[in-house]
Amino acid sequence: MKPTLNMDKIAKGLKAERMGCVTAKSGYFGAHQVAAEVQARFRPPTSGGRSTDPSWTERRLVAFTPKTLAKLEELTVQVGLMANLKVEPLQLAAILVEVAAEQMGKEEAERLVKTHQS
Repeated sequence: MKPTLNMDKIAKGLKAERMGCVTAKSGYFGAHQVAAEVQARFRPPTSGGRSTDPSWTERRLVAFTPKTLAKLEELTVQVGLMANLKVEPLQLAAILVEVAAEQMGKEEAERLVKTHQS
């Protein structure tokens, strides 16, 4: 298991000040951020099988358009190669939903609803 980075110690060594978290949105760095998330969270089950996030206990059916599913499949190949893990499209979708839900505030949610109503 890889050791975790102590960001406070790194900042002190660089004589820097931690100002907050920076999140990548899309593109090359966004893909690497998702790959790092997959590596950090996915663990093989004790009974064997495909690696997954052990905290995922709820299972739901989610409908996708063929275009969205194709995009998820494309992204899954890239993320899987970067993370060096077998990742399924809906596992990637679950991570993307969690990240988006955590980052979205009340104002963004209201703006999203208004955009789709008009």
